[in-house]
Amino acid sequence: MEIKTRFSDLGIRPFFIEKLSQRNISVPTGIQKLVIPRVRDKESVLFRSATGTGKTFAYLLPLFENLRAAIEAKEAVSSPHALILAPTLELCSQLKQEADFLLRDFPQERESPPPPRVGLVIGSANITRQIETLRKEKPAVIVGNSARVLQLVRMGKLKLGAAPGVLALDEADRFFANETIDETKELIGRMRSVRQVIACSATVSEKTREHLRTLFGEMAYIETEEQEILRERITHWAFFSEDRKKLRCLCSFLNAIGASGGAASSRRKKCLVFTSRTGQVGNIVAQLQHHGIRADGLASGMDKQARRRAMDNFRQGKLSVLVSSDLAARGLDIPDINYCVALDTPFEADAYIHRAGRTARAGKRGCMVTIGNEEELRRFSLLEKKLGVTVQPKVLYQGRIESPC
Repeated sequence: MEIKTRFSDLGIRPFFIEKLSQRNISVPTGIQKLVIPRVRDKESVLFRSATGTGKTFAYLLPLFENLRAAIEAKEAVSSPHALILAPTLELCSQLKQEADFLLRDFPQERESPPPPRVGLVIGSANITRQIETLRKEKPAVIVGNSARVLQLVRMGKLKLGAAPGVLALDEADRFFANETIDETKELIGRMRSVRQVIACSATVSEKTREHLRTLFGEMAYIETEEQEILRERITHWAFFSEDRKKLRCLCSFLNAIGASGGAASSRRKKCLVFTSRTGQVGNIVAQLQHHGIRADGLASGMDKQARRRAMDNFRQGKLSVLVSSDLAARGLDIPDINYCVALDTPFEADAYIHRAGRTARAGKRGCMVTIGNEEELRRFSLLEKKLGVTVQPKVLYQGRIESPC
């Protein structure tokens, strides 16, 4: 297949190209060049590309082009025409915002049909209000998490028997994890007319590919070598710390990089801190706040409004530190994160890739920091070899970050 170099060559109309220019996006990324033509041709596609390489627009742009063409041709468009599933509430909300951004102010000629509506269906939100919105607006595209979508299907409030025509799975590998596979299979089993499947992630296991083949048959598989971002644009540091001293080490590190309250707000660094122990998020936040660091937390058990407030404040720079379980490692596009810090070492390389991928986005550079005990750093050395990255050992000395002697 010939690889095109401009959005217009890929069949993207001027309105959407102008929208992209508002984000300073003028040239398609490698994965967009490969995926957009396939989706425009209504092929089923599974694609893998590094975080921050534009996977969302790789499928949203051609999906909306096809949907708009169908509407303009006065073809019957079911509700929903497309169902986009994501594993977390935050990612669902982000996808809805991106969809609304692309469709906002779409030019409409006299007597032409209105732009397609996008509905958001997520847990922790008022289900009665969601049902009423679905009934009144009949959105052509629904973005949601599988648990809430399945709940509405079981209640008979969302009909998927004759729709959707398109199913998109963002962060696809999460839908086939042991804890979610039964829910995924039940939901897909209720969709009898899916004509096109789009699945993507920064990591795609053979297990995921096999599940997709079983459910949907053979799909085109596309991957790029943009994983080089992990090696070329992200610096990897490791600090040794005993478990009982990790929070002290974290506070010292945040002070050293200028993420503490003592730094001028214009120069304050933005840092995302990961812990695999969800129950410790609140304790870590409290300790950081005690030391004068503007921090908040993000974990699955939190109230939806509290999670949204923490995310919004972090995006806007009102917080310098956001502490999260791996909830925030999946798909979220938070601009200008200077550092990601892991307070433990994951057992799987995929988990490290997703964590590190929150920094060095949109062509920028970033730093992934691991604070680990002796066993964790030993495990980290195995990940270092597997991923082909170079990890630099660091120490904190008199308020500075230095290489050990």
